[in-house]
Amino acid sequence: MMGLLGWAIFGLVIGALAKLVMPGKDGGGIIVTSLLGIVGAVVAGYIGQAMGLYTEGQPAGFIMSLLGAIALLFVYRLVTKRTPA
Repeated sequence: MMGLLGWAIFGLVIGALAKLVMPGKDGGGIIVTSLLGIVGAVVAGYIGQAMGLYTEGQPAGFIMSLLGAIALLFVYRLVTKRTPA
């Protein structure tokens, strides 16, 4: 099991890749990006392992984590969407 620092570094990388895949203007900067990456990695990794799709350390976990972070970034953009006044 990864430590908290490991998850933070992994989440930062995953968050940055998700941001690269879905470019756009988001508030929060690197902190929100890393938090979305961490949450996406943890949630998607847990779901994939619980479903038996892969075990810890397999490349599919990285892909699933990236997809989770992209999904969270999409939801974040929907929630924080600003409407023109």
